[in-house]
Amino acid sequence: MFEGMARASGRERGSPEQVSDRLRALDDAHARAGRAQKEMLRLLLELDRAGDLRSLGARDASHLLQLRYGLSAWKAHRWVAAARALRRLPRLSRALERGELGIDKVLELCRYAEPVTEAGLIAWARRVSLGAVRRRGDLAARASALQGAEIQRERHLGWWYSDGGRRFWLEAELPAADGAIVARTIERLAGRIPAMPGEEDAPFAGARRADALVALCSARVASDPDPDRATVVIHAQLAGLTSGTGGCEIQDGGVVHPATVQRLLCSCRVQSVHEDRSGGVLHLGRVRREPPAWMLRQIRYRDRGCTFPGCGTRAFTEAHHIRWFRFGGRTELGNLALVCSFHHRLVHEHGWSMRREPDGVLGWFRPDGTRYRAGPSPGIPLEPDTHDPPVLTAVG
Repeated sequence: MFEGMARASGRERGSPEQVSDRLRALDDAHARAGRAQKEMLRLLLELDRAGDLRSLGARDASHLLQLRYGLSAWKAHRWVAAARALRRLPRLSRALERGELGIDKVLELCRYAEPVTEAGLIAWARRVSLGAVRRRGDLAARASALQGAEIQRERHLGWWYSDGGRRFWLEAELPAADGAIVARTIERLAGRIPAMPGEEDAPFAGARRADALVALCSARVASDPDPDRATVVIHAQLAGLTSGTGGCEIQDGGVVHPATVQRLLCSCRVQSVHEDRSGGVLHLGRVRREPPAWMLRQIRYRDRGCTFPGCGTRAFTEAHHIRWFRFGGRTELGNLALVCSFHHRLVHEHGWSMRREPDGVLGWFRPDGTRYRAGPSPGIPLEPDTHDPPVLTAVG
């Protein structure tokens, strides 16, 4: 019995010639994969140059890779960086197409290769491990050491409004050690603070880092013992909000679009003020929070994360009114859905919409009304899954 099994095993392994043939076929498949990946990088560069990808539900090209193909944020950023770098690295591009180097080594080499060094780096990378290629990139990325005293003297932080008060600019220059504290604080905040409205995550993307900085400042302001002085106040006329045309003002400077205020109204403290024609206060309503804390907890338990298809992030999510306040939407569980800060902006400020079906499933729709579905286009042919169990049909 065991002798027969041994002979069968030998037949399965094949002769040296068969092994060699299979290895050549594997090499050919590797080269074909390299050509396909090079084509993906070329197309990715075209999308990256296109700029605004919000019509596809993504912040940028990196975010598109994460949503559509399931890449991690780290890997997606490396792909975009490589797509940009390969424009000036023809030898490295050919090495990927020919299968001389795999995609992982190419992604790392794109971090530090130059046209005058790429030939030597390709030969070196073929001899060493991926870890060695990555370590060299990490070393090359480190800034050269400068005199600490000079950097300390040149530290700076400033801000200003621009674009007629519509944009807020923040600029900082810090010593490396102080900057590391700022960066680590934002990263730790993203991982540790409760995901309450207005507190957003920053998973290594510029937009998310900006959101995390806002969340850090919001949390500090919210804990201030003097709430009147700490509160950021936005004045908005009811008529302008309902029509979507009226301007809204920040008390200390700057203006806000009504769509942004509509988004903020989903989860904030609101106080109504009734005024006469001359601006005199006739009635001052009480400050209320929308939605209440118990309802937020239930929504987070139900939805688990952002309800945008393919997103699912749990940090920095907000409760969104599916039917808006301005259209009579109520603050109740059936009219609320959990969304992350980016996709919340898509709905309020970029024309996307949501609809809850009778069975409770949420649908997301592009500005043109077509339903958004995560993943590659449905026109891509897929091989049937032969491992699925047979479908049994009951006939009555």
